[in-house]
Amino acid sequence: MKIKIDIDCTPHEARAFFGLPHLEPMQDAVLGKMQERLTDYLEATDPEALLKLWLPGGLQGLGQMQETLWKQFMGGFSAASAPDEKKGKR
Repeated sequence: MKIKIDIDCTPHEARAFFGLPHLEPMQDAVLGKMQERLTDYLEATDPEALLKLWLPGGLQGLGQMQETLWKQFMGGFSAASAPDEKKGKR
């Protein structure tokens, strides 16, 4: 025996029916404070300082990372083709 009940209600109505607290005002207050703090931080921060924080080595560090990844990428291809070269196949 199966019993199926479909209830068509909004999330707000469901919370009220089950007696759950209405947290929307608290969430709005917390999000407002978070937005205010983030906005204040971004306004006070120098863009150059942010770049130094995100990329400690500057563009040189980014170039070194790219070079390392390229070497690993090319090393994978040479390692994959190595067994064929030993057999004389290509």
